[in-house]
Amino acid sequence: MTRIRCRMKLLGFSVLAAASIGGAAAQDWPTRPLTMVAPAAAGSATDVVARILTPRLSELLGQQVIVEDLGGAGGMTGAARVARAAPDGYQFVLGFAGTHAIAQTLFKDPLYNAATDFAPVALVAELPIVLIARKDLPAGNLQEFIAYAKANQARMQYGSPGVGSTVQLACALLNAAIGVDITHIPYRGGGPAMQDLIAGRIDYQCVSTTIAISQIESKTVKAIAILGRERSPTLPAVATAHEQGLSDFEAATWNALFLPKGTPPAIVKKLHDAAVATINTPAVQERLREIGADLPAPERTSSEYLAKFVANEIEKWGGAIKALGVSAD
Repeated sequence: MTRIRCRMKLLGFSVLAAASIGGAAAQDWPTRPLTMVAPAAAGSATDVVARILTPRLSELLGQQVIVEDLGGAGGMTGAARVARAAPDGYQFVLGFAGTHAIAQTLFKDPLYNAATDFAPVALVAELPIVLIARKDLPAGNLQEFIAYAKANQARMQYGSPGVGSTVQLACALLNAAIGVDITHIPYRGGGPAMQDLIAGRIDYQCVSTTIAISQIESKTVKAIAILGRERSPTLPAVATAHEQGLSDFEAATWNALFLPKGTPPAIVKKLHDAAVATINTPAVQERLREIGADLPAPERTSSEYLAKFVANEIEKWGGAIKALGVSAD
């Protein structure tokens, strides 16, 4: 009986000691470089946002944050690695609508549960989607685009970085909303798709402002409409689809930080606070605006908000994907 009591006391001491050590580790974190997984190709909007954030984030955390591009399967490959990583805070993912909303319905067997396999940290950027067309398309606004598309849909084409991408789905939603059936041309990445649009080999795309802004400003493509309810501060002259008569239509993407589930709350909070301080840094804000990214409102940057936001995004995109009958399997 005495031995049993001793063993129980020792077990209790071990549990308390482990908790104490874990708490201390969380308090000291980070003590070595960290990896931010950008689950997309180099040069993508997510990659660009990651590289804008990491220098300041490294300063605030006192350790280098290294960006690792890991695309594939609509971004699931990179996000899945973080979902399976040790919950010690040294790997986190810069997720987006594709990885943490669209993939959950688009793929029959997604590699993770976006709502439960991650610890939400913070929403860091919102990326409006803009409808852009080849510069010689005979349409200067959304109503003219709709009229032209209805009259020429049999020979029109739109491009995207691939089946199931946010770009493809945004255009598919737009096509359904305006009542046209246009041929989709999937490319291996956004770069080739943009090159063909500039060359006039395809007619339009629905891309994030981060990808489109330089081409719009250089007039190599034509901006038709922001696909949301509010104008983008980075493209204030481009009217929204809602303003141009397509009420209740919205398509946008975003970037947010996620850690593996089970990460100690102290680490989640420390990364959250550093992320918010990063996007509140004037030089970072200026760079994000330059590439067409909008800053989330302060009330939209909490971890609690992000958890609810992801659940809503999964439902929103999931309903659209099912209605369109789109699948990546």
